Amino acid sequence: MLWLRRCTMADNDYKGYRGEALSVLQNYTAMIWSDVEVETEAGTYKGIVLPRSETADDKHIVIKLRSGYNIGIAAERITNIGIGGRKEAHYKIPEKEFPYDPKKPRVKLLGTGGTIASRLDYRTGAVIPAFSPGELYGSVPELADICNLETEKLYGVFSENMGPEQWIGTAQAIGREIEKGVQGIVIGHGTDTMHHTAAILSFMVQNSPVPIVMVGSQRSSDRPSSDAALNLMHSVKTAAESDIAEVMVCMFGPTSDEYGLLHRGTRVRKMHSSYRSTFRTIGDIPISMVSRDTITPLRSDYKKRRHDKNVVINTAFEEKVGIVYYYPNMKPDMIDAMIDNGYRGIVIAGTGLGHVNKPLYPALKRAQEKGVAIYMTVQTLWGYVQMYVYDTGRDMMELGVVPCANMLPEVAYMKLGWALGQSESLDEVKKIMLTPIAGEITEREPSNGYLIFQGGIPEVEEFISKYRK
Repeated sequence: MLWLRRCTMADNDYKGYRGEALSVLQNYTAMIWSDVEVETEAGTYKGIVLPRSETADDKHIVIKLRSGYNIGIAAERITNIGIGGRKEAHYKIPEKEFPYDPKKPRVKLLGTGGTIASRLDYRTGAVIPAFSPGELYGSVPELADICNLETEKLYGVFSENMGPEQWIGTAQAIGREIEKGVQGIVIGHGTDTMHHTAAILSFMVQNSPVPIVMVGSQRSSDRPSSDAALNLMHSVKTAAESDIAEVMVCMFGPTSDEYGLLHRGTRVRKMHSSYRSTFRTIGDIPISMVSRDTITPLRSDYKKRRHDKNVVINTAFEEKVGIVYYYPNMKPDMIDAMIDNGYRGIVIAGTGLGHVNKPLYPALKRAQEKGVAIYMTVQTLWGYVQMYVYDTGRDMMELGVVPCANMLPEVAYMKLGWALGQSESLDEVKKIMLTPIAGEITEREPSNGYLIFQGGIPEVEEFISKYRK
């Protein structure tokens, strides 16, 4: 929530501004928090001058528009700045006591990072997560209509910094909460590697009696277009009321705020850098739709909620596993370097049906001799590895490369690390890898499991115009 108070002259400063941008502000006596009308060669912008991040460049002035969005304006393009007053802004999420209702289910929100609810730190430009039940209730009061919410901050890291320590800790925390009798678990997570964590939790946490729902936001809470609140409502509703007892990712379905989708943790992938509807089920269909009012299953073959506390937590994990994205003219030293550095497993995202070039064969042979487990996936994402079709594939299988059916590359990477944590025997590891545990391998790809519409084609454009959401 943004609140404003009148400033005194003692508050005047130019936090974060330097160089050309600072000179322009000083020239027009426009300080931070000034309510301004900025005239440029391209047009006029009205808003409040915001502080800059301490690491930002010295070429731009940032203002918050009346719409709530922030924009950067090149200092060299500014022709005039009119000042209509000055107000200091503070972002603070109001905190209210989360009401308890004995008739409502208990849901535990475990935080690892991300920006489901947040405030903006203008010193650094960073978004600071808000996490207590009171803060979440202050931000999204609708949560109290769904459940009794409890929270615990496990970690506070960017999703790219999630690793075995965090995966194991999260799996163990899930086990503890199930033992305490919660009706559902929500995991707040940054979106960039959410599908990696969803995959490994699908292997580390098996036979869960309750829903385990991963959720994040593509756009932070200080933006008008934020998806944070709805994603949080959808995920908490799923955890509290759904009968789907699996690891899932809950994010926007269409780009609008019409509904969310529940994706199986081993078949989901982030597919766009900034769309709110970035997550897609690959080679299959989502488990369910979810809105603020209803949960609508799209399939029936999911694991059902139970009323016991039995769950299998198995967090053994081998960190010396890597993933290689094959490209034309790849040199064998890519594989050799991993062998020399003691890697026990390698996942290859190969071309076509699962291919690499012949110069890699000696390195693959050496890996086989050193007891390195090598598994093949396809970089097309959709479809199956078919290494029996061409000599290339058959030659690689003789060199110990094992096809992974239609397992996604990132999922194969996660499963191989987990499988190597279970056994030293490559035969046993192979058995684990090729035995479906959480839907990571499907018997076939349904007819509607691969739908990509190419924009620009008349019939596609006509279809989109009728059903655009």
